[in-house]
Amino acid sequence: MSIIELFIIACGLSMDAMAAAVCKGLAMQRMSWKNAAVTGLWFGGFQAAMPAAGYLLGAQFKDRIAVFDHWIAFSLLSIIGLSMIREGKCPVEEKADASVSMKSMLPMAVATSIDALAVGVTFAFLQVELIPAVALIGGTTFVLSALGVKLGALFGSRYRSRAEIAGGIILIVMGVKILAQHLAA
Repeated sequence: MSIIELFIIACGLSMDAMAAAVCKGLAMQRMSWKNAAVTGLWFGGFQAAMPAAGYLLGAQFKDRIAVFDHWIAFSLLSIIGLSMIREGKCPVEEKADASVSMKSMLPMAVATSIDALAVGVTFAFLQVELIPAVALIGGTTFVLSALGVKLGALFGSRYRSRAEIAGGIILIVMGVKILAQHLAA
């Protein structure tokens, strides 16, 4: 597999994480590059770790993963999305979840990297050098996620409540898209 093909895969895998990072940025009153970097590390780290784990699991688990990966991604993204919509509609002046804590980031990082696990399984069958592949996937996701936080913060400062609802809808749509693609296949 060429570096260009790996980069295209990395960009494709990064899109869910970038969209989630935009949603995270929407919730921030003031964007900090530290929070953008932490968000990028969570998403980039999981996007790198999942293909590596998938590669190591190999062929014996391919059918099991393919059977339910879309349901896991759909469930986690829907739960997070519904929570964001609820927070966006909440009349209390409570802030949306702008936290980059483990409790906040872990479910999002897992949900957006489930597909990367399946990609890693396919890497086991192809002649892909694992270390460069996961480094490229993780690095691409880190950069796009950090930029996503910045974009979300710029947009969200004016339209915070609507943006929170839109972010929740985006996450639910991503989950539905993943589910629909797998069920149609």
